[in-house]
Amino acid sequence: MILVSACLCGINCKYNGKNNLNKKILKLLNEGKVLMICPEQIGGLQTPREPCEIVGGTGADVLKGKSKVLSKSGKDCTKEFIKGAYESLKVAKKCNIKKAILKSKSPSCGYGSIYNGNFNGTNINGNGVTAELLSINGILVYNEENFYENHY
Repeated sequence: MILVSACLCGINCKYNGKNNLNKKILKLLNEGKVLMICPEQIGGLQTPREPCEIVGGTGADVLKGKSKVLSKSGKDCTKEFIKGAYESLKVAKKCNIKKAILKSKSPSCGYGSIYNGNFNGTNINGNGVTAELLSINGILVYNEENFYENHY
């Protein structure tokens, strides 16, 4: 079983109420190989919601209390992002999940590259909060592009 960002499976859980449907990942779902999760919703955020970015660092910094996740208007959503990350990890452990495919660039799910915290579409190297927590707990994390480069 692979833990997957629910938006990649066509679930309307993105900040704007839409999804990021990926047909290759939908095929994995239809084959029964996927467990969907939305860390932001599990953490208590509504859909739709204001876009959020990590300000002053990466997911690693958020987990260490060195940076925050803020909405575009400045609302602090750090607590919800951390809760969603830990709940996602709990699900992964209970289901003995070893791999995850998470939405690129997201402040919770981004792996390898996330938005820079200025809400201008610029990326920086680093992971989102959930991607970081899963990774440091031994789960192999991929995004929707690099999973297929490494597996198919």
